[in-house]
This record gives sequence, structure tokens and C-alpha cells, in this order.
Amino acid sequence: MEYYSKQISNLIAELSSLPGIGAKSAQRLAFHILNMPEEEVGRLSSVMVEARHNVHYCKHCFSLTDDEVCPICANPARDHKTIMVVEDTRDLAAYEKTGKYTGVYHVLHGAISPMQGIGPADIKLKELIQRLQDEVDEVIIATNSSLEGETTAMYISKLIKPSGIKVSRIASGVPVGGDLEYIDEVTLLRALEGRTEL
Repeated sequence: MEYYSKQISNLIAELSSLPGIGAKSAQRLAFHILNMPEEEVGRLSSVMVEARHNVHYCKHCFSLTDDEVCPICANPARDHKTIMVVEDTRDLAAYEKTGKYTGVYHVLHGAISPMQGIGPADIKLKELIQRLQDEVDEVIIATNSSLEGETTAMYISKLIKPSGIKVSRIASGVPVGGDLEYIDEVTLLRALEGRTEL
């Protein structure tokens, strides 16, 4: 049985198709939108359409931007000889929030996953290798600690090492505030292997 008219139901259905938005959140958002002034709804919809139309990959790092080159790649103060490889733009944003990394990035837009039919040709690996033709001192691999992320990291490492460029992997292990008794064995092993001298 339908509780709402067709257009309200359609709005709820479209909103609930977004990632992380369940039926209740979609319903709340739909009624919020319906109660917004019409000019605000118009502004919201036009910003969404403009972003979808104008945002594309940076020609250097493949992050999302509405310019030819993203602000990070365009910044001459960044260390362009150090490239951090991440799986997606959200990972890049997480590192930028630390305010401590001064190099540039390369966004793969995925990870190698034979189970899902994603191979090296399906992510931005060829483009990474092309970037290494310029003067690069180090590639930091910052893929996730998942099976796919580890597979991708190993593949990239094997591709780059023969060129003589330094390849490093971000450390992983025990999170700050984590109790050791609740942490899985693989994480504990990575923490032990990645230990540093005090």
C-alpha cells in the first residue's frame, strides 16, 4: 500500500538509491526538500547538475576537479617528486585533513580484485607508470589494508621497483585507543612488523 503520492514516492525512491541513505533517511530528506523554498531547491538541483557536468579527472593525478589540473597538482609548493597512490578521492581528502603530507597524489579509482573482475587495466595504473617518466624520488602506496588493497600494493611495488624509484607502504596496525585483546591477528602482526624505535 502506497502512503504517499506518486511524486513523493519517486523522490524518496531516488534519494534512497544513494549510497548510505536508507528508507527513513530518504523519507526525511524528501520532506525536507519539499519544505525548502523553491529557489533553494532550484539552486540545489542546478549545483548537482553543474557538478555532474563539469567535474572530471585531473590530467595529472586523476583526482576529481572542475579545472584542468586540481589545486594540489597546480600548487608549486607541493613536492612533485613524491607521489602517494590512493584508491579514491576520499582517501586523498583524508590525508589532506592531516595537513602533514606535502607531496602529490595519484588516484587509482579502485583496486585490483580478480573476484570482481577488476584487473590492472581497469584502474589508473598505466597512467601512474607514465607519471614516473618525470623526475620522481618516492612512491608511497596508501591503498587500503583489505585483500584487494594489499594485492594492488604488491602489484604496484613489483612494477616500480626495477626502475630504482623508492617504493614505500603506509604503516598499519593498532588504532589509537584500541585494546589489543579485541584486535585481529593480521592487524597485530602488521603492527609488530611495522614497529619503530623509541
